[in-house]
Parts: sequence; structure tokens; C-alpha cells
Amino acid sequence: MNAAGTLIRSAEVEGRRADVRIAAGRVAQIAPVLARHPGEEVIEAGGGALLPGLVDHHLHLHALAAAEHSVACGPPGPRDPAGLAAALAAAPADEHGWVRGIGYAETVAGNLDAAALDRLHPDRPVRIQHRSGALWTVNSAAAARLGLAHADHPGVERALDGTPTGRLWRADSWLRVRLPRARPPHLAAVGTRLARLGITAVTDATPDLDPAAVDALAAAVTSGALPQLLHLLGAPLGAALPAPLGTGPYKIVLADSGLPDLDTLTDRIRTAHATGRAVAVHCVTREALVLLLAAFDDAGSRPGDRIEHAALIPAELIHDLARRGLRVVTQPGFLAHRGDDYLRDVPATDHPDLYRCARLLDSGVPLALSSDAPYGPLDPWAVIAAAVHRRTPAGEVAGPGERLTPTAALDAYLAPPDDPGGPPRRIRPGVTADLLLLDRPLTTALRDQRPDAVRAVFISGRLLVGG
Repeated sequence: MNAAGTLIRSAEVEGRRADVRIAAGRVAQIAPVLARHPGEEVIEAGGGALLPGLVDHHLHLHALAAAEHSVACGPPGPRDPAGLAAALAAAPADEHGWVRGIGYAETVAGNLDAAALDRLHPDRPVRIQHRSGALWTVNSAAAARLGLAHADHPGVERALDGTPTGRLWRADSWLRVRLPRARPPHLAAVGTRLARLGITAVTDATPDLDPAAVDALAAAVTSGALPQLLHLLGAPLGAALPAPLGTGPYKIVLADSGLPDLDTLTDRIRTAHATGRAVAVHCVTREALVLLLAAFDDAGSRPGDRIEHAALIPAELIHDLARRGLRVVTQPGFLAHRGDDYLRDVPATDHPDLYRCARLLDSGVPLALSSDAPYGPLDPWAVIAAAVHRRTPAGEVAGPGERLTPTAALDAYLAPPDDPGGPPRRIRPGVTADLLLLDRPLTTALRDQRPDAVRAVFISGRLLVGG
């Protein structure tokens, strides 16, 4: 950071040309013309839009970093069994001999289990994550190393005779402690990638973070490897987080593979509320949403309670969300990546319910857009485009009535990190200088919806990208 500050000249700020001065990590002045102070760095904006930095309200940082060292196991990579076998054969193993795959889709080789994976790659221990993030499949070599035959985790799927199938549902924490010990992946490359996209704050949505993961995230923020402001949904209840981290609502996962009973879910919500935390509930099916609303009826809702994903919201339940003051953090980017699968596999009567956006806003439900990276596209401009156009890879439109205007889609990335769906942040004197400078006016950027429009990014006044 230049100690003398930075002067951004002739930027478009809320539709008007202005000079903006950054000093001591904050926006110090905004005026039609400002004189340069001695030693001040000057950036000529040339009419490019200056915005608050974008906020991704739901992603998974360590999984995003690990994805860089994993083999792609689904489109746009392998598309058939032969392609998957070749990809696994070419994949380098980690220092313990394991091969890690991600992004698997059933269109590649059907419903994988250990036997099917053995036919593709029997020699080395392999674990492959489904693109939803909910399921890991391991081959026989990996099952033996993990001791699946004697495992007692409820997510370890078993055949009728009791033998493990190699499919592990929502068993990330269990799997993590049984794999060879490894340090959490470094986050410097992730922090740089986020900054280049204009993202200045993130919420990690990984549930049930252990102390090692929390410490690693804190170290990444403290060292500057991850320059973004960071909130955690997976921080344990009652835990005191290290200073650079913010505590978000408490993450509860309603797993597709086995929903809890109403009393159990209600008790979990009440317990979180009793500690002073709202809840953030992973909810992707109609059944899960109905159960969740019933639990809120019993437990009551708290300001900040939010629904993650909300992949299917029947029209008749939208009013119930608004009445309870719930907010939705959703990912229309999935439509651009997987929309054809949804239109094929989801009943046609439910197509209007997929990743709703416009109807939620029109009904008074606060809405934030996010990536769910690495399971969804990280690029916020691609997510904004998906919210605006709602086109599938084949060009079909999924839920045309749920399209957002470009401005509304951008605003859904501009809410404060601790208030997803709240009023979009504005550039005013005194606010923290988390800023995004585009190389073109805002109307053009919203029309193009391209990440290469990002020219410069500031976090707490520090220039991280461009100049």
C-alpha cells in the first residue's frame, strides 16, 4: 500500500464522473475533481466504473485449492468410461500414492461404486467426488486402506450382505481423519484468483470445520495469502475464532441421502439460536424445504437465518420464506453448467422452481448470489450472466420468469459480507476501501458480463490487481 494513498481520477461512480481518494485504507474523498497530494499514486480510470468489491457468500476455500491438484472426472473433461480411465491413469498421485478425482457426473460411467471404479483403475487407491460434493466413491484399494469393512459412519453405504459399496455419503469429516495426514492446501493462488475476479470478501460454507482447518484459514488471512475478508459458516458453536476471521450463521446440512427427523432438526436450530447465531441450512429438495419450514415453525426464526442453495422452491412456499424473514443464498451458475441435466431429470412441472431469483426478490425475500465453488463456477460475472439469461449449455432457458435484470444480479453480489441479500454497499467517504475498478462503464460491463473487465482491485486500500 502506498503510504501517501491513491487518487483514482475520472471514475464512473454511481453514474457520474468523479475523482476518488483512498487513504489509510478508506475512501477519504469523492469529488468531481481532486488535486493530487504529494507522493500519491494516481490511476486514470478513463470513465471506468468504480464499484464496491464483490462478495461471494458461499464457497469452499480448501476444496477450491485442492481442486487445482485433482483430476477432472466429468464434463468438460472425461465424457465416457474410456476417457475417465485414461484420465485416472494419467493423473499423478499425491505423496501417499492416492489419486483424487473431482466433478464426477453419472453421464460419464453411470452410478460408480468400488467394483465399477476397479474396472477403470484398480492399481492405486482412488477417491472420486461427485460434482454435487455430497458423495465420494472409492475403489477396492482405497476401501482397504480406509478400513471400510469395519467402519461405523452412517454415510458408509453397504450392500444387503453388509459389505461396503465404496460409496461414502456426506462423510467428509470421517474421511479426512482416515486419509494420510496432510496439511490443508495453501490458499495464496485462490486469494489471487478471487482478487482478479473482483472478489474482496468471501464466506466459507464448509460445515463442521475442525481446529486445524480454522487455524489454517486464520493463518492464510493473517499472512495475506488470502487477502479477502473471511466469514465462516462451519465454525463450531461457542468457539472463539482467531481475530482475522468472522463468524457467520451456523451451517446445518439437510443431506439428500437421509433427512433428519423434525425434532432433531428443530433442536439443532434452537441450540444454534441459543448461542446467538443464526443458521445457514443446506437445502436442495422440496422435501428438505418443507421439513425446514416446519422446524422453523417450532424453533422460531432469528434475523440472519438463511437457506443455502434453495435449488427447488415451490411457488406456494415463497410467501412462507418471506413471512419468516428468511434469506436465500443461491447459485444460478449451476444452470449454465448443469441445466440440461436438470431439465432432463427434474419433472417438467418443477422446472419453474429451479434456482429461483426474481420471484424471491419480488416477494420480499432477500437474495444473494454466490458460486459454491469448486462445485459451481467461481467467476461472479458468469454467475451474473446465468442469473440474467438462465441458459443451459444447450441453449434452453430454465425458468424464464426467474430472470434478473443485470443491475439486480450485480446488487446480489454487493451486499455486506454479514448481510447477504441486504442493501448493496455504496462508495461513500469513510467506508473501507474494498473497491473494484472496471475498464469500461457499468452499463457496458453489465451487458458484456466478462471477467476481463476487471482492471484494478483494492482490499482495505491496498492495490492487489492492476493499476
